[in-house]
Amino acid sequence: GASPSVSCWRCKRAFSRSSSHFKNEFCPLTHAVVALGCFSPCLIDKTYKSRGKRTDIAVQSALRLFRLSSGPFLLPVPAPVTSMPSACEPFVDDIEDMVSSHDLTSLQRQFSRQSVVPRVRKRKEQPPAEELQADSVIPGTQKVWMRTWGCSHNSSDGEYMAGQLAASGYKMTDNPSDADVWLLNSCTVKNPAEDHFRNSIKKAQEQNKKVVVAGCVPQAQPRMDYLKGLSIIGVQQIDRVVEVVDEAVKGHSVRLLGQKKDNGKRLGGARLDLPKIRKNPLIEIISINTGCLNACTYCKTKHARGDLASYPIEELVERARQSFQEGVCEIWLTSEDTGAYGRDIGTDLPSLLWELVKEIPEGCMLRLGMTNPPYILEHLEEMAKILNHPQVYAFLHVPVQSASDSVLMDMKREYCCNDFKCVVDFLKNKVPGITIATDIICGFPGETDKDFQETVELVRKYQFPSLFINQFYPRPGTPAAKMEQVPAQVKKQRTKELSALFHSYNPYDHKVGERQHVLVTEESFDAQYYVAHNKFYEQVLVPKNPEFKGKMIEVDIYEAGKHFMRGRPVDDARVFTPSISQPLLKGEVSGIPQNCQNGFRSPLASTALIGQSWRLDGEGLKLLSVGLALLAIVVFFVFEKLH
Repeated sequence: GASPSVSCWRCKRAFSRSSSHFKNEFCPLTHAVVALGCFSPCLIDKTYKSRGKRTDIAVQSALRLFRLSSGPFLLPVPAPVTSMPSACEPFVDDIEDMVSSHDLTSLQRQFSRQSVVPRVRKRKEQPPAEELQADSVIPGTQKVWMRTWGCSHNSSDGEYMAGQLAASGYKMTDNPSDADVWLLNSCTVKNPAEDHFRNSIKKAQEQNKKVVVAGCVPQAQPRMDYLKGLSIIGVQQIDRVVEVVDEAVKGHSVRLLGQKKDNGKRLGGARLDLPKIRKNPLIEIISINTGCLNACTYCKTKHARGDLASYPIEELVERARQSFQEGVCEIWLTSEDTGAYGRDIGTDLPSLLWELVKEIPEGCMLRLGMTNPPYILEHLEEMAKILNHPQVYAFLHVPVQSASDSVLMDMKREYCCNDFKCVVDFLKNKVPGITIATDIICGFPGETDKDFQETVELVRKYQFPSLFINQFYPRPGTPAAKMEQVPAQVKKQRTKELSALFHSYNPYDHKVGERQHVLVTEESFDAQYYVAHNKFYEQVLVPKNPEFKGKMIEVDIYEAGKHFMRGRPVDDARVFTPSISQPLLKGEVSGIPQNCQNGFRSPLASTALIGQSWRLDGEGLKLLSVGLALLAIVVFFVFEKLH
């Protein structure tokens, strides 16, 4: 809507929109104001871009006035003012010379600025922050219930696993209902033991418990259907039980079934100085080797434990020394075959035993485990001397399994019945009163009535005071399972007949009236008596007097049963304490100093802290968290100061 011509308010000249007067005259500042009403701001920018610094200042000032206003405008032409400089003056001294009464005041500029609506800059939308998926389960704070089946070697493994879990913060409980995790330590010798194991897994799953399995069954048959999805600890991996239980608690499945080796040579198993919780604080079970040299056709344990692998003598002696320092008064040596000890490392069983007896305090006792006849025959003289030692029980477990040589051959037992008789006769002659325990299998494949009668005659001749009678069970994967089986009814009948023979005699009747020294170590199943053992490892029940527990006392035998005798403490006899220190409390972790029992959770892999991990309870976890937070703050400030 502007007119086609306009007058410059200073020079009074009229200009049209197409005029180029402003390009040639030497009044660029005035022409800039005229152009403001005549031309678009972009044209002004383009026209004056090359006019020099002073012209640029004027143009930019005009543009600012233009943008602060509501739109393009024309400055009105005022009446002539005589005081103002003429239009022909060569230049304007300063930009303030432009100001007149018709210019916008600062207040007007501010007002016009308020009418400007700023454009809102659109911000780029940020993706939502990813939520941290924190694990609500903290391993090491749960309750664990453990069940062990089988031999004393398996019991020792269970004690080691319980000790490591407790040292890492887990609470071992005797109540399976209260537990968050069930640790099931299995035995594969017979079908009934595996059946109990399988039923326990099913029961745990029905109660939504976390399940970890260990022992010989999963080691020998890890692909069994009922083991699918379960975490497994191999028999040589018990030192990693904490790792496996940690992962099981998180819902993961872990299987550790490998063998421990040193430079390609198989080792006896996990370290002997690991933390453990002894089932009986007075008894230490030490496995001196794992596996065996035989290949019995009925044995499934061979599939799990493998070939012979022995611990060095110095490690075993050190373990025994540590046990006595913790109040233990009785040590059991165990393995699949103690008689074969050392054959893989260039030593033998008598060499180990002579070193061990040097460490046994007065009144403490050592009990030998099972040994097969072939490996004890060449050491009979030395073994007789050791069994006569006052700190060694005159007791030996020598399984015969059958008195029939043909059956023994089918079993691949590598000895004959006469070898067994030689061992028994020699030891009975050299170690008066010795207790020989043995095992017998009834109904092995191919066993005839004649074979069985030979076994009956052997039992009748020696009247073993301790006899383990087992009905044959074919174990999957063994050669005996593929042999022609004896009918089940025949097996049951033979087992019943042999059991009747065993219960027909009383091995302890002749000992009534004797005075014996006995070591009190256990409590009877009915909790009415304490259980003690004499020099021949015969069971003697004594009154349940707390003063007797863990002591060597003198008793008079006044009654004898099939499996035990009863003794009356001698009134004026001295109660002797064999332990060189106070025994640990039940459930207390072996190998950990008393002042560290409730400390921090320590990594068991650290060589400096092996066997010295600490228990972590709820309060300890809170204190640890606060302490770590404070430590992090201090480290941060120190770092800032240094940099």
